[in-house]
Amino acid sequence: MMNIISLHWQQTIPIRHQVLWPDHPPHFCYVEGDETARHFGVEKEGTLISVASLFRQENKAQLRKFATLPRYQGQGIGSRLLKHVMTAAQEDSTSYFWCRARITAVPFYGRFGLVPDGQQFERAGVTFIHMGKHL
Repeated sequence: MMNIISLHWQQTIPIRHQVLWPDHPPHFCYVEGDETARHFGVEKEGTLISVASLFRQENKAQLRKFATLPRYQGQGIGSRLLKHVMTAAQEDSTSYFWCRARITAVPFYGRFGLVPDGQQFERAGVTFIHMGKHL
């Protein structure tokens, strides 16, 4: 059985580190504002397997540090968590939901109505693009 739960920001770091930035130290996975953002996770049989963080700025919400452990990818777990996070953003009267997507994840986010906006850019050797959706 899987449950979506609220997390403390520090609980997100191990999965962020393992999935997103394994070649960097764990503190590289900290995001300014983590202390005040909302954090969600998917727990399966007591084990945290996916995390996502929602950063609110006025009437906009940014998805950051969304990661699912590799052995659980491709099973719909991330999709379920993303839908939950987008619903939470809507419930907070958010009018625009966005993220900085890795280029490899553009098709995934596109399935949820997010569209590329702007130029590609690099961070630590990874190419990203801004993607967003009006809610």
